[in-house]
Amino acid sequence: MATLKDVSKASGFSVTTVSRALNGYDDVNKETRDKILSIAKELGYSPNILARSLVKKQSKTIGFLVTDLKRESVKDNFMFETLCGVSDELTKLDYEFVLLSTTTSKQKNKTYGQMCAERQLDGVVIQGLKRDDPYLLEAIESTVPCVLVDIPIEGINTGYVTSNQLESAKQAVRYLLRLGHRHVAFMNGSPHAYVSTVRYDAYRQVLQENGVDTFDDYVLNGDFEELAAKEVALPFLLNHPEVTAIFCASDVMALGVLQATRELGLNVPEDLSIIGFDNILLSQYVSPPLTTIGQQPYEMGRAAAEMVVHIVEGKDVPHEAFVNNQLVLRESVTKNRR
Repeated sequence: MATLKDVSKASGFSVTTVSRALNGYDDVNKETRDKILSIAKELGYSPNILARSLVKKQSKTIGFLVTDLKRESVKDNFMFETLCGVSDELTKLDYEFVLLSTTTSKQKNKTYGQMCAERQLDGVVIQGLKRDDPYLLEAIESTVPCVLVDIPIEGINTGYVTSNQLESAKQAVRYLLRLGHRHVAFMNGSPHAYVSTVRYDAYRQVLQENGVDTFDDYVLNGDFEELAAKEVALPFLLNHPEVTAIFCASDVMALGVLQATRELGLNVPEDLSIIGFDNILLSQYVSPPLTTIGQQPYEMGRAAAEMVVHIVEGKDVPHEAFVNNQLVLRESVTKNRR
């Protein structure tokens, strides 16, 4: 493997000049840098990333931190799409990234600062932290820049990327009301997740604005899991035959409700209309195809990666970004004919 000395000998420049050219210092003119880069490529020179990070005090490595990563989450491609957006943007910006997985219990054993220091992270993109997770406050107060996905908190070293959560959830409920549904239930996710709060608020506000009665027992908790949603939907549908529609805070939970209707012999959408949220890949292939709020997780991941790198590099950029959602109409919703 070629070394700095090999590149120096072949190019005719000193080791110091070669090193500064390869590390992007602006005191090396373009003609010299281009020549050194060309020779380094011909020789197959690969920089020592650790040594470079010690010299420049920058590892050019971004962490992508996710919580509660489970095998059961394989149907939910939201996180994977976000990860792809992060990966592609960091590759374009010449940064590496590492995937980090945590849980609430793990966060009690190792601080956020320790995690960042151990991996020499320049910045972190965070997805899925709950409002009561220790890492959330630690990340906001840390000197290590971070960008939160779907948690709208902004600070000196903190930014966020989200979508029009409130308005798009309202759009879903309004759609059900326009089709004549007046007994509409809501399948919520984790009570400690920011998006759960926003989507619940949207559900309540639209019903109240339209003079539709709200009932506490119409609000269910599926914890963003298919099986949990199914298990709470089964007794609910048996005990509330008047309900004609359910708005689910995620497509994964909508799949659970769909399973419950099959076990109870109910037809979707004739007996029960279902709307999901996320537009995961499976939503268009289930029977009937799922009406849902389509998000753009790839774009959110890309925007988060771009923002965190800009913060790391000290650029004066907005610490917030918004990606639009849209209502995707399919066959799991119909007019209320009762």
